[in-house]
Parts: sequence; C-alpha cells; structure tokens
Amino acid sequence: MKRTTKMTVLVAALAALNGFAFADEKGNQIMQTAADFKKPAFSRSQVIMTLEDKNGSKEDRQILEYGKEAGGKTYVVMDFKGPANVKDTRFLQITNDNGPDDKFIYLPSLKAVRRVNSSEGSKSFMGSDATYDDLSTREVSEDEHQYLRDEKKTVESGVTYDCYVVKEIPIEKKGTQYNYRLVWVDKETMYPIHTEMYDKNDKLVKVLEVLKIQKIDGYDMPMENKLKNVQTGHSTTLKILKVEVDKPLPDRVFTQNFLTTGK
Repeated sequence: MKRTTKMTVLVAALAALNGFAFADEKGNQIMQTAADFKKPAFSRSQVIMTLEDKNGSKEDRQILEYGKEAGGKTYVVMDFKGPANVKDTRFLQITNDNGPDDKFIYLPSLKAVRRVNSSEGSKSFMGSDATYDDLSTREVSEDEHQYLRDEKKTVESGVTYDCYVVKEIPIEKKGTQYNYRLVWVDKETMYPIHTEMYDKNDKLVKVLEVLKIQKIDGYDMPMENKLKNVQTGHSTTLKILKVEVDKPLPDRVFTQNFLTTGK
C-alpha cells in the first residue's frame, strides 16, 4: 500500500551515522497503519493556497480540488481559479498502487497538456514549497523505518497531539531529495501531523505540519497544513474552506481532456 507525502516516514539515528538503515517492526507497523488511513471514494474541495515569503509578503490562490479512489488508484485534480497569473492552470496526478505516479499539467500559455517527467521531480510545483516529488506517494516498503519514542507535539496552530515518532531513510538513495525524514504520527487518527525533511548534508530543509484535522462524515480530514522551507523562510499553506465527500464525480473530471477544457 502507498501512503501520502503528507505522508512521509522515518529510521534510526545510529543507522544514519553508520551509513546503513535497518527495519523496525514497530516502526513499520505504525507507518503501515498511517498508510492505510480511511479515504473517501470521492471528494470535492474549495482550497486556498497561500504563498508567503520570509518578509511576510503573501499571495493567495483559489483552487478547486477533486479526488477519487478507484481500482487501486488515487486520482487528484487541482483546478486553479485565481489569481490571473495562474488561472485555468490544471494538474492531474494518478497514484498507482504499484509503480510511479503519473502527473500531467495544463498551462494556459501553452494551450497544451504535458506529462511531468521524473527528471523534473526536484522542481517547484507552481512556485510553492512542494516539489513534484513531494506530491508523490511512496510504498511503505521503499523506506526503512524505526520507532524512536512517544512524544507530545504542539504544532503552529497551538494544537497538541500525542504522537509516535518514527524515522525514515529511503532504501534506494538515488534520485531522492532527502537523506531521511522524521515523522510525528498522531496516535488518535494515525495521521502524520509533523514531518521534518533533511537534505543530503543532514540539514533540516522543510517542515510539514497539519494545523487542523476535522472529522467529516466519518473521515479524518486535514483541513489546513503548512509546508515551510526553513532554509529560505518561504512557506506554503493549504486551507480547505469547504469539502464534500462521497458524492460521485464524473469520470471525465479525472482525464487529460478535463485539464484542457475544465469541463
């Protein structure tokens, strides 16, 4: 099973120091449970993406986001509605249960849909702090995990979670942006609410926090999250203003044709 990047995991400090990683039964079990969290068959959300630089200058973007779970795949479409510099840009990601994700983007200036190649994984997605690789999902088996400790974690919004702390190191380092991740998994929802991402020099580069989780029709939904690049001071916040779940959406929404037409 895959998990979201949101959605991230971890491994042991000793293993990192010695240049190798090892599996931990409790760590693996925690991250597998996090990967198997319950998701709606369909979702439709109104989202505000806020980009903020180190000086406090902000830009808000309005997005309609559509989701579908079907046939062992996860489909996500992001339809940018404003401001004018991003309006009508559309993005489709198809998460395959086995194999890499498929990503497509429609840029109005080009009037064409193009596939996002794996070589572009380290590039910023729409000027945000997330790269295309950050949007991708990973198989739990792609990483070595080690349970480190239990710990209470207070996120930026002031909410305190009782968590498991797990460390993750990719088994295959080639092509990965991060040397390892540390993840705080909320014991109640089994959702990763705080993730620290460390670069190839073991320097902290990004922090992803879930600022609010809300129960919507039986689903634990991350209503607001913030990704901050601690090295640049720039951050990206995603806040869900409204969400509908399990109301069927037409198959055409999750196609390249929809990216072109918006219909």
